[in-house]
Amino acid sequence: MAERNGQEKTEKPTGKRRSDARKRGNVFQSKDVSTVAMLLGVFMMARFMMPHIYTTIRGYLVWIITGIGGDVAQLLSPQLLTITVISLLKCVLPLLLTAVVLGILSHGAQTRFNVAFQALQPRFSKLNPITGIKNLFSLKKVVELLKNLIKISLLLALLYNLLKGDIVPVARMIDMNPFNSAAYMMNMVFNLVIKICMAFTVVAFFDFLYQRWEYERDLKMTKQEVKDEYKQTEGNPEIKGRIRRIQRQMALSRMIQRVPQADVIVRNPTHFAVALKYDPDKSGAPIVLAKGQDELALRIIKAGEENGIAVIENRPLARALYASCELDREIPAELYGAVAEILVFIYKASHREDMFR
Repeated sequence: MAERNGQEKTEKPTGKRRSDARKRGNVFQSKDVSTVAMLLGVFMMARFMMPHIYTTIRGYLVWIITGIGGDVAQLLSPQLLTITVISLLKCVLPLLLTAVVLGILSHGAQTRFNVAFQALQPRFSKLNPITGIKNLFSLKKVVELLKNLIKISLLLALLYNLLKGDIVPVARMIDMNPFNSAAYMMNMVFNLVIKICMAFTVVAFFDFLYQRWEYERDLKMTKQEVKDEYKQTEGNPEIKGRIRRIQRQMALSRMIQRVPQADVIVRNPTHFAVALKYDPDKSGAPIVLAKGQDELALRIIKAGEENGIAVIENRPLARALYASCELDREIPAELYGAVAEILVFIYKASHREDMFR
């Protein structure tokens, strides 16, 4: 198993790992699948075009026999060469186009038409002879060698089987007319191609599975690589944690600075504290300016007392406000009554103080 820095690659590849591999042109594909797709496509197109090919060849041969009239010099005439090229293109060009189109489609279907410009850049590491020698004995090269040996063995077996069964009919073709001989040979070739396609399809299926397994294996990561990638994409966890703590402290400081604007602080007695402000001209209900628990609650209470804000102890209400209210939001309707009583009490108390001054 591949190792790096003494660590085994046991972790599944991340999305970034896959994306970086695609940018480098490292994509999953099986060349045998593309080969079989082209072979089958060309075979089916050839079967479909057989009447056209037969007619073209027949017309070409008839024109030669009747056109040159026994004059051998006519075989090199420009007219004959033009007709030869045109007849050849009529038969071969559709097959070539089929192979090209299917090759592109089968390759694109496997790679999702990935275009990697990084793969076009020269890599001097490929010129390293030591690396080249190591690659010769890699598992991938061994598998490719075995796969090619299997293909050659299958081809030889199919050819042997064909010749063994058709050697006598082929020998008798001497007595047939040229067109019947050509038709028989074409049928024999088609049967051979069908068997080759079937055999290569099986090879391509197993090659597809192997290439998929090898691709996923090569993309696997060590635990350290996963950590390093996380640091690169998300930042160092320690630094991010420190930043979050600073941001949280700044937010708490801003919240404490708003406590002097409150009308009342509801406490319980040290565990919870909620600072409320009610301005009927700006909101329909009291708004939560600050809230906190334990140490933060004590800081809110202290800031309120230092600025002369009324502090009311009401355990159930303090808990309810802390649990159900968000900062800078109005209190829920079910708490209107309890909060209103407190505000009225504070208003009356402050009004009495003003009268005695």
